[in-house]
Amino acid sequence: MAITMSFALIAALAFGAFAVDLGHAYMTQAELQTAADASALSGAGVLLTGGSAPNWNSAAVAAGDAVKLNSSDGQVLQNASVRGGYWNLAGSPSGMQSTSIYPGTYDAPAIQVTVSRATGLNGGPVGFFFAKLFGVNGGPVSATSVAIVAAPGHVAAGGLFPVAIGKCIYSQYWNAQTGTPKTDASGKPYTVQIGNGATYNGCEAGQWTSFLTDNNDVPTVRGLIKNGNPTGLNIGDRIWVESGVKTTIYSDVPSNVDVVVPVVEQATSSSQPIIAFAAFHIDNGQGGSGKYISGHFIAGYKIPTSVGQVGPYYGAYVPPRLAR
Repeated sequence: MAITMSFALIAALAFGAFAVDLGHAYMTQAELQTAADASALSGAGVLLTGGSAPNWNSAAVAAGDAVKLNSSDGQVLQNASVRGGYWNLAGSPSGMQSTSIYPGTYDAPAIQVTVSRATGLNGGPVGFFFAKLFGVNGGPVSATSVAIVAAPGHVAAGGLFPVAIGKCIYSQYWNAQTGTPKTDASGKPYTVQIGNGATYNGCEAGQWTSFLTDNNDVPTVRGLIKNGNPTGLNIGDRIWVESGVKTTIYSDVPSNVDVVVPVVEQATSSSQPIIAFAAFHIDNGQGGSGKYISGHFIAGYKIPTSVGQVGPYYGAYVPPRLAR
C-alpha cells in the first residue's frame, strides 16, 4: 500500500504540474498574442500615411513602441521581432514576402510582430510552479501576429463621387510597385481631364457614372455629386458609365477635395463591373468652353471602413486588420 501510495502521489504531482503549469503557459501566451496583435495593428496603421510608398521604418518603430504598452504575467514587455513585407491575401504564396517584390493584386503591405518570453527576452521563460519538482523551472512562450493594410472591396453608401475612371489610365500614370502616382518633370502627379472625352495615348480618362441606374440627366448627376452613391457598392457590381459633358453641372463640382471613385476596365458608355476603388484629388471643375473635371491621382487616402473582399490598391485603403 505504501509503495502504491508513493506512485499515486508522484502521479498526482505530475498531473498537477501538467494542469497548472500548462494553464499558466496558455494564459501567458494569450497575453503575448494580445500584445502582438496590438503591436502589428499599430505598425500597420502608419504604413501608408503621408501619401507615399509604404513607410516600413516608421511602421517598425510604431510596432516596437506599442509592444512596451503591454505586459505578460506581470512582466512589462520590452522586446519584439518586427518585420515588414507583403502578405498575399489569397495565400499564394503563404507567409510574409519581401518589401522589394513587385506587389500583385492580392499582395497587401503588412507588419509581422513576434513577441516572446525566452532567455534574454521580456523577463525570460515563463516560470513554472509544480514542474519545478521534476527539474523543469520554466519554458519559452511566443506569439506572432500579422496586420495588413488593404484596398477596399466595398464602399458604403455616400462614399463615392459619381465619376468612373478607366483602368488603362492607371496603367500609364500609376506606379504599382511603390503604390504612388507617377510624376511629371516637375515632380507633381500628372493631371487628367475627366468628362470631356479627353484621351491619353488612346485611353479615355473617365466619364460620369449614375451607379446602378441608367440615368444620364443633369439633375440625377447633380444629386449624386452632393450625396454620393445611394447604396453600398462592391467590386464586381455593374455600374452605368454615362457620356456627355453636362454643360451646366461643373459649378456643382467641389474644388481641391479628395474623393473615392470606382475604376472600370474602360471608361466608355455602357454597363461595366467595378474592378477597384481609387483615390482621386479634384483640382476643380471647368465649365464654360472647357466642361471637364481636372484632377490627379493620390495615395494614402484612408476611408472609414470596408467589408468583404479587398481590391487592387489605387491610393485608397481601409483601416488595418489582422491577417492571422
